[in-house]
Amino acid sequence: MKRSGIIAGVMGVLAGAVLSTSVQAAAMSKEAIAERLAPVGDVCLQGQDCGGAAPAPAAGGGKSPEDLYGTVCSACHNTGAAGAPKKGDAGAWAPRISKGMDTLYNHALNGFNAMPAKGGNPTLSDDEVKAIVDYIVESSK
Repeated sequence: MKRSGIIAGVMGVLAGAVLSTSVQAAAMSKEAIAERLAPVGDVCLQGQDCGGAAPAPAAGGGKSPEDLYGTVCSACHNTGAAGAPKKGDAGAWAPRISKGMDTLYNHALNGFNAMPAKGGNPTLSDDEVKAIVDYIVESSK
């Protein structure tokens, strides 16, 4: 009885070894290896015809200064976050406006205190940023 159990155990181990070898062989076949090593995409170098133009980076996309303000600037300038002067608060804006538009443009374009350059959206053009500054100033006099 004991002997038949040992024989059955040895047969099971041998069967497992044979089956696992065939699974490993399938995983190591040339086709399986080639599939795993196949490129997942193509590289297109500048100057090559790659089947279409790359999408332009998203900037203002022709949006109005008011729309751009709503998507880029309002989170801080509507709430006063990090000491930002609120749009429409003439008292908070008066000393800033008195420094001149060039100073306000410079701060908006290059960052100032807690405000990041271009409000954190580097895809905006300088003209778009200046238009937003003009919009805020006009709304805050």
